[in-house]
This record gives sequence, structure tokens and C-alpha cells, in this order.
Amino acid sequence: MNTNEQTQDTDHEVAHAHAVAGELRVVLGKLKRRLREEANLGEFTLSQMSALGRLEREGPATVTTLARAEGVRPQSMGATVSVLEAAGFVTGTPDPADGRQTILSLTDACREWIKASRAAREDWLFRAIRTKLTPAEQEEFAVTVALLNRLVDS
Repeated sequence: MNTNEQTQDTDHEVAHAHAVAGELRVVLGKLKRRLREEANLGEFTLSQMSALGRLEREGPATVTTLARAEGVRPQSMGATVSVLEAAGFVTGTPDPADGRQTILSLTDACREWIKASRAAREDWLFRAIRTKLTPAEQEEFAVTVALLNRLVDS
């Protein structure tokens, strides 16, 4: 193999990797939308869902801390939190270190809702994998999931 053929192979590999990256982005977007549909999120906005997710992952926080983490103004996060409080998903308690602040936490009802939503999404994925893929494809898919984990953990 001469140097030109090696360069062409490399160019082809680069072009192929770009094409795969584009396809993956599109497929993951579709998967994300489908999982959102299966989750039965109700009338909550993505901002509200993001705040709930952050409280679940990182624990109790103030409006200011949430706003900073989400990259929005505290006033905007205050409006987001108000809707979540009205829905009974978030509760606030005075900050023992600074009584002017309120520490927000998820309610038990919210935790149950998140659990049910997660179960609905996993159930849809399980059924789709079992009914749309052959046993051999399911094995291939398991390897693909491991590869995707490697990508996101890098």
C-alpha cells in the first residue's frame, strides 16, 4: 500500500466517523424525545424538569444555587420553583445558616413520580429491545451500550 492509499483510507475513516457522529446525534435526539413521551411528564417544562433532576441528583439547594447551576437568573429560577411548589413536588425550609434563604427539597410525592416516570421509560425500552431486536442483535446492542458508556465517560 502506498502513502496515497493510506491517506485516502484515513480520509475515508475520518469522513465515516463524522457521518456516524451526525447519525448518532440525530438518533439520540429521537430517543430522548421518545423517552420524554413515554415518561408522561405532564405539563412540566424542560426547565422545571431540569431543576427537579438537579435536586434529585445533588440534593437540597437554594434558588440561587439552582439558578447558578442551571445558568439562569435567580428570578427565573424562582418562577420555576413556584410552579414546582404549587404542584407539590418541591418544599422549602429556612436555611439554618441564613434565615433569609430557603433550602428546597423534593417531596416524597415527587420522588414517587420520578420513580414511576423512570420505570415507564425503562419498560418502554425493555419492550422495544425485546420485540424489535433479535437475540443476536440484543447482544450487539449490549456491546453498543457499553461503547456509548465509554464515550460519555471519557
